[in-house]
Amino acid sequence: MAKRPLWTALLALVLAAGALWAASALAWGGRTRPRPGSDVPIVVDTPGSEVAPALVPVALLALAAIAGLLALAGVWRRLLGPVVVAAAVYPVWVGLGAESSSWGSAAAVAGGALMAVAGAVVAVSGHRMPRMGSRYSAPASGRKTQPDLWQSLSDGDDPTDLER
Repeated sequence: MAKRPLWTALLALVLAAGALWAASALAWGGRTRPRPGSDVPIVVDTPGSEVAPALVPVALLALAAIAGLLALAGVWRRLLGPVVVAAAVYPVWVGLGAESSSWGSAAAVAGGALMAVAGAVVAVSGHRMPRMGSRYSAPASGRKTQPDLWQSLSDGDDPTDLER
């Protein structure tokens, strides 16, 4: 099983969630507002949460994709990839469409790009990635059926003895 693509996708999703959260908190530009009692206006920073209110929900979707990536397998995991890529379009579009370039818009573009990379990795190689708890699953050939266990007891053998 390929663990490297799994860790790549997980790391990209964690970094994407962090970048998108940061983009929502950072300033994306400023607006001039009148100062009360003065003729000189003031410039007030506009946070990313006002410019693009869906940045935090997309960041939460990236975190939820981590859980989905670990829990899902097969076709369902491969379908998760395009969903993550589709969600990545919004922050990239908003970040590139910002009227002024700032750290906030750059963080949104970076977060969206990281999400797109993670989604592409999952879509391409998600079916080969290990699944949560798969290392603890017993192989089907080594399992004894209930009649076999009763027969072992009848023969005087200990059915829980794993060395046999």
